[in-house]
Amino acid sequence: MSDIIELRVPNIGDVSDVPVIEMPLIVGDHIDLDDTVLVLESDKATLDVPATSSGKLLEVLIREGDTVSEGDIIGRVEVIGKAEGPAPEASSVQIPSPAANPTEAVARAAAGTVDAGQASTSGILPSRLPEGPQSTHMVHASPSLRKLARELGLDISQVTGTGPKSRITREDVTAHIKKALQTPTLATGFRLDLPAWPDVDPAKFGHVSRTKLSRIARISGPSLARNAITIPHVTNFENADVTDLESFRKSVNSEGQGAKLTLLAFVVKAVVAALKAHPKFNASLDGEDLVLKEYFNIGVAADTPDGLVVPVIKAADQKSLRDIAVEMADLAADARDGRIKPADMQGGSFTISSLGGIGGTNFTPIINAPEVAILGMVRSSMQPVWDGSAFQPRLIQPMSLSWDHRVVDGVAAARFLQTVQSILQDFRRISL
Repeated sequence: MSDIIELRVPNIGDVSDVPVIEMPLIVGDHIDLDDTVLVLESDKATLDVPATSSGKLLEVLIREGDTVSEGDIIGRVEVIGKAEGPAPEASSVQIPSPAANPTEAVARAAAGTVDAGQASTSGILPSRLPEGPQSTHMVHASPSLRKLARELGLDISQVTGTGPKSRITREDVTAHIKKALQTPTLATGFRLDLPAWPDVDPAKFGHVSRTKLSRIARISGPSLARNAITIPHVTNFENADVTDLESFRKSVNSEGQGAKLTLLAFVVKAVVAALKAHPKFNASLDGEDLVLKEYFNIGVAADTPDGLVVPVIKAADQKSLRDIAVEMADLAADARDGRIKPADMQGGSFTISSLGGIGGTNFTPIINAPEVAILGMVRSSMQPVWDGSAFQPRLIQPMSLSWDHRVVDGVAAARFLQTVQSILQDFRRISL
């Protein structure tokens, strides 16, 4: 015998009209008593709303972005047999407390023995940055697994499901956690005992306005913070005299044949030559192994109204200067217009971040993991250079190379920059 009952929002405290920020259920899901059926966001906390009955979900009446209050109908559930109800004291939503030992909680999760209520809510599980934008495909996972992943700091959309119709199972979550724990670059012993973020209300001191971060900023921000903290960055600086190269570039462009060459196209070719001469810079870490890449896919950061994206010039070693110039222009235009495809931003082996004609004298770019180095470029400028008898005006291009000290050292970085410098100063060396 089965009954159809209404699934309602239980007591959520002295609040009402609370926004729904996550709705992990879809029609047809089986839910168990106390599974998370809604995630709400109040002014002070994120609240998990538990199911008050077990059964098969027949109808969902609430969507992400809606607001709810106590007693609102979430959906309708088919209950087989007698409907189960929670004990009276369990009908209120409580903010879970962090585990006494977060690292132990993650270890138990990797062993497949941790319960959702035992996991840490501090997001201490390390996970690798997926290449390209975050996944936007439909994720099929039970509410209890979503709750466990959320409490472990795991983005469940990055877990590969092996169940029917790619549904994520508990074993899939366990396997994903084990893989993350075995990654030395983000070892579980790595802890930052940082002070809490200052709780200051800027509106107390004057008028303020508030705006949402762009989608690019929301996606890239956590990754940049992770890269800056977990990768031991060192930055070397060098200057290249590009006076002759700039004269050659202008001469070629004045002929009016084909696409116009940019200085950045020459830099891409110089970087490819340097990567061939210094292969450790064209690599990535994989546990205790260094993966040396035999392809040369160069990412070139492009400015868009919403922030920086990094289109990738695939097989740059096999393309001419004009091919590279055209492809960079096309990819940058697609990025600015919002038409760029995820595949165009994946597979990079080295990145160049150029501020072009904006200005500045140098900067320290953040490495684009899992790569091990990144080259920064700013605007070139005329400077007096001593030629042995007099100062001569020369066009100088500043360069900065940030590199991962786990993979390379200062001597290797200096040699890499010297290779790029020598080619830009005499581009005939590209053929050697």
